Amino acid sequence: MDNVPFMMNDKKKRNRGILMLSVLGALVVIVFIISMNTGYIRLSPVDVIRTLFGLGTTKQSLILFEFRLPRIVISVLIGAGLAVSGCIMQGVSRNALADPGILGINAGAGLMVMLFISFYPTTAAAPVFLLPVLALVGAGLTATLIYSLAYKRHQGLSPTRLLLTGIAVAAGMSAAMIVLTLKLSPEKYQFVATWMAGSIWGMNWKFVLSLLPWIVILLPYVFYKAQVMNVLNLGEQTATGLGARVSREQLKLLAAAVALAASSVAVSGGIGFVGLIGPHLARRLVGPKHQLLLPTSALVGSLLVITADTLGRWVLQPSEIPTGIVVAVIGAPYFLYLLTKTRV
Repeated sequence: MDNVPFMMNDKKKRNRGILMLSVLGALVVIVFIISMNTGYIRLSPVDVIRTLFGLGTTKQSLILFEFRLPRIVISVLIGAGLAVSGCIMQGVSRNALADPGILGINAGAGLMVMLFISFYPTTAAAPVFLLPVLALVGAGLTATLIYSLAYKRHQGLSPTRLLLTGIAVAAGMSAAMIVLTLKLSPEKYQFVATWMAGSIWGMNWKFVLSLLPWIVILLPYVFYKAQVMNVLNLGEQTATGLGARVSREQLKLLAAAVALAASSVAVSGGIGFVGLIGPHLARRLVGPKHQLLLPTSALVGSLLVITADTLGRWVLQPSEIPTGIVVAVIGAPYFLYLLTKTRV
């Protein structure tokens, strides 16, 4: 009988979590529809529906299927990928400020992509499906460097060391990227500047197909590991006592987080703060259990990026504000707020 109140409370939290997932899913769909109607060339909701069913004009089909839909789909995918990556890093390191952008993972992926672009003849002909792999190599090397510098034997992974090491490595990567830009041609410099600002530059279906396998494979794997992440959150000693292979599970999850961030960065550019904001807002909505926290983070991240991209295309028409700048306008104040509330 003593367990009845706890079971009822747990059921209430689960129902609340399912409700939040439904609401967030509905909001993503609503913004998705609004985004299809947003742009320099206006398409009314009726025009969008007619075009989706193949009844639109050639011009309307070109605008919707070749320009807007790929970009919107990519926004949803990278939002989910970056937010879940941040959620994993916060859970594994037990650091509320962990994020693939702040820890330098995005910078490592971007540096490798920039090195490739710098020596490749033209940005237009860059092999689309190779970019996520190159980004993964750069992010993996960066993550290995950060992990090796932050990890101390008999002490584990200190949240303070991890954060400070990540910030230092990110600064070094950013400096290297700036040096590289000095030797670029005007065409490549324009591409790199666009990338660094966080503009979603991969705007055709090839980029969607290059990113989709990473998201489709890695997200279910991470969701499957939700219970393991709950155990890791109890601390290294407690998790070991419960039978978890802490180091091995940490490395697997961090590898998944790095792959998600790298593949997202390869087609989105330097969009920061999504991995920080998404998990925090999700935790406020559904609590700390990763069975609900991970999918909620994915939806919050998707909603954040697609909303930022839509606003960026709408506010200064016909010009665009890069998505990364819109996200930073939201994320930077929130990061400062977290710094005041968190003991790093």
